[in-house]
Amino acid sequence: MTATATIPKTMKAVVLTGHGGLEKLLYKTDVKVPTPAKGEVLIEVSACGMNNTDVWVRQAAYGTDADSKAPSSWRRGGTTLTFPRIQGTDSVGRIVAVGAGVDVKRIGQRVMVDFSIYNAEDDSLADCDYIGHGRDGGYAEYLTVPAENAHVVRRTMTDAELATFCCAYLTGEHMLDRARVAAGERVLITGASGGVGSGLVQLVRARGGIPYAVVGAGKEDQVKAIGAETVVTRGKGDLVAEVAKATGGKPIDVVADLVGGSMFNDLLRIVRAEGRYVTAGAIGGPVVELDLRTLYLKHLEMHGSTQGTRGAFKRLVGYIEDGKINAILAATYKLSDFHRAQTDFMNKGFVGKLVVVPDAKWDIASKRPAA
Repeated sequence: MTATATIPKTMKAVVLTGHGGLEKLLYKTDVKVPTPAKGEVLIEVSACGMNNTDVWVRQAAYGTDADSKAPSSWRRGGTTLTFPRIQGTDSVGRIVAVGAGVDVKRIGQRVMVDFSIYNAEDDSLADCDYIGHGRDGGYAEYLTVPAENAHVVRRTMTDAELATFCCAYLTGEHMLDRARVAAGERVLITGASGGVGSGLVQLVRARGGIPYAVVGAGKEDQVKAIGAETVVTRGKGDLVAEVAKATGGKPIDVVADLVGGSMFNDLLRIVRAEGRYVTAGAIGGPVVELDLRTLYLKHLEMHGSTQGTRGAFKRLVGYIEDGKINAILAATYKLSDFHRAQTDFMNKGFVGKLVVVPDAKWDIASKRPAA
């Protein structure tokens, strides 16, 4: 290991000790600082965004192919999750040491971490995993990642703001890739006030599409300000009629769904014939009723999507640097206050992203670096 700074032997971290409630998340002050292996870098974390996946993994809420209610972690076909595990995907910080084979000039770089563990040389995500699940993540003062996953982002924004993008926006960009969203197409986004949903609004705009949003009551103005063409309030009136009113009767080409549940059938009614439906979440319920006649009579495409490719992440970095997408930071929390942070996250009373910051970096994470 090559380092230019004094690195402690232990660190503070939030450790997941097993499946269950918040009591399974322990704030510990004596966790061993990891050492970067060959081809890896050690990052001193300054901010890490929160995601639904963290909660569902803790709750073992992913089910199996055979039983939707069976306790299961995120990865189908054999889990890589072991305990104790440090979760956290949306990590931002500075490289403080490098492993063998990594240029020492990388030390000192501020980076955003691509959280994907690809397990393939091509763009296949069939065997993908992620940092915070298959290996320790960023709810800690330090983490190691493959050097290729640590991306410098050249834009003046705070570390906490930069930590709002990674998982949510990569997930959203891959959804749009899967559905082949093109300029001029109308995209209906459910759950549009959350991290992925609010990211999708901006990402659709970035590629020249027209985003329409479905959100809970009280969040309409904030999501409209992000860039939604029109906002439909979830649970207010008939969804099919409300969306038709919002678009002025113009067709929806793609539905980007993060909710599922009882809304699912209406979404298939809303999307035009030969349209596309893509999902990367099921916060409203994972088990839905599908009338196959709707699927085949309308010649619909249906896509499942999770994470994203290396190319999609590089595209995301470009969007950030070009100012095509902006951070939507709802609140920050100290790492030591993690239980309150995740409780607020699960209550969904916000628009955008929540970010946790190591206590020692609390002042630094909110400062913008020099341009």
